[in-house]
Amino acid sequence: MTDYATLFRSLAAHSQCVYFAYDPVSRQVTYVSPAYEHVLGGDSSRVNAELGRWQQLLHPDDWDYLQEQVALVLSGRPAVEDVELRLRHPDGRRQWLCLTLCRPAAEGEGELLTGTVQDITRVKEYMSNADKFNAKKNATLEILSHDLSGPLLVVQQLAEHVAEQAKNYSNPALDELVRLMRTTCQDSVDLIRDFVNQEFLESANVELKLARLNLVSHLRVLLNNYRDAQHLLDKRIGFTTNAEAIYVYIDDNKFQQVINNLISNALKFTPDGGRIEVHVEERAGRVRVSVQDTGIGIPAKLQPVLFDKFTKARRPGLRGERTIGLGMSVIRTLVLLHDGNISFTSEEGRGTTFIIDLPTVADEQLAHRGPQ
Repeated sequence: MTDYATLFRSLAAHSQCVYFAYDPVSRQVTYVSPAYEHVLGGDSSRVNAELGRWQQLLHPDDWDYLQEQVALVLSGRPAVEDVELRLRHPDGRRQWLCLTLCRPAAEGEGELLTGTVQDITRVKEYMSNADKFNAKKNATLEILSHDLSGPLLVVQQLAEHVAEQAKNYSNPALDELVRLMRTTCQDSVDLIRDFVNQEFLESANVELKLARLNLVSHLRVLLNNYRDAQHLLDKRIGFTTNAEAIYVYIDDNKFQQVINNLISNALKFTPDGGRIEVHVEERAGRVRVSVQDTGIGIPAKLQPVLFDKFTKARRPGLRGERTIGLGMSVIRTLVLLHDGNISFTSEEGRGTTFIIDLPTVADEQLAHRGPQ
């Protein structure tokens, strides 16, 4: 019979992955592979003495999360995978670890837990930079769309005025030039919006990649991009929260697209000098994100069909921005894929508030789903 322990001993000795066995009754590590020393910088012979130090280095928000995942395995779940944890070292360095934990199937092992730990710091740093770039890209597209469309629409309106005044001249050449000015401006505005809309619609055709993250810090990065351009948008954009750390399982890029689209709509239907407020709060095991504007509101007759695909509720913005009518339908689909729901209240002449409710990481359904 093949001795698998001997077969894999060499792999464990040279792997960058830390293998371990832990007895939760005695709270002792009964085995740790050599990778412990170069991945975590510890001393294998003193691993149990160093457990207290690892707990001190663990991010406070991650300690409860780790205990919840261990409890899931001890209560009968076979394994938990991709449990991402943060260590805060004294020199200011942040290290990301990925934990997998399971209960051996062998009889006589009692409550013994086995698992692996990998250093994913480089991957997380890369993803963080990519997410920041994506958030800035999306916000920049919306801001450029708003700024580039404005002057073109002004030229279009001037062309319409010239066309009205030129009726008495009976000059076909002049009429044709004015027509070209009007159609060129409108085509340019449509092209800008089509580009931004396509960026958004493509996001709905990709499988969600859920990850546990602090929604407050991620929304703050996104909103800061808009707030930096407030002087260009002629709107005031605010962000408030009732907590600095609210954890959810979401696809960061897709959820940013949802918020970007809601802000885009608010920009289109809020007059210059108006306000757009984004607020996030945790309440009764749910997270609520609201996007409120002081715009023109949604007519009562259009509200029942707002989330329909190719809805009749589509309408041009205050500057003539075109809409394809798919935006709100895609937003609702993305929110539902996150096990959330979206609703709104609106009054003509006073503004609109969109409300998104999401489960927190403590939600029972997501706790059994596990990290993605």
